[in-house]
Amino acid sequence: MTDRPVRAPRHRADAAYARGEETRRRIIEVALRLFSERGFEGASTREIAKAAGVNAPALQYYFDNKEGVYRACAQYIADSSGAHFGPVVEKTKAVLDDPAATPDQLFEAFGGMLDALTDFQLLPDDAEYRRLFIAHEQIGHAPGVLFEIFDKSLRPQMGELSARVVSRYCGMPVSDPLLAMRVMMLCGQVMVFSLGRRTMLTKLGWEQFGPEEVATIKRASREHSRVLMDQWRAQAQGAAGGR
Repeated sequence: MTDRPVRAPRHRADAAYARGEETRRRIIEVALRLFSERGFEGASTREIAKAAGVNAPALQYYFDNKEGVYRACAQYIADSSGAHFGPVVEKTKAVLDDPAATPDQLFEAFGGMLDALTDFQLLPDDAEYRRLFIAHEQIGHAPGVLFEIFDKSLRPQMGELSARVVSRYCGMPVSDPLLAMRVMMLCGQVMVFSLGRRTMLTKLGWEQFGPEEVATIKRASREHSRVLMDQWRAQAQGAAGGR
């Protein structure tokens, strides 16, 4: 009796996995849009499933319930944030690890962080949905899942690195509350274009925040930051010389 050849399965397991991941990703993209437009309470799992082209049991299979879908959306934003800011974080760390880093190198490190923040806030196709998703959390219309994730990873790291760079450049103690406020104000000049997107576009006469418009914002934010940081540096040096 001869052994029969083993036939390959009609549907490969890796193909099924790929389709499952594609479905899961599609549900997250749809849910992100609906949560951003309507808030957590205003978006139902039935609407999310229908818009994603799946049935309710399929949604439950991937995420259990609405809270699970929402958390997956928050994790998606957090993961994309980490991937986006990862390279600039490493560059900034390298500059800070160099005790001989020049003021120009320190400023370039901070400018790189501002540039990355501007790109992330304005350029991706889903930037508007992410912005609204975050806004719902900020005003209490959704679970604070995203900020819970951010506070364990990206936000404290970015805040610490920004403070250390500005501290080194300006000669201010990193523990000075005034330094923390100044760093927030420097970053805020970029954030305002995201938070007030429609108003800013109207006032500037722009149709969109495309690459050219974003490059203009980056240039202006760097110029403003350099003027302010040079002033703070001169103040710190003057105060040190007067002692």
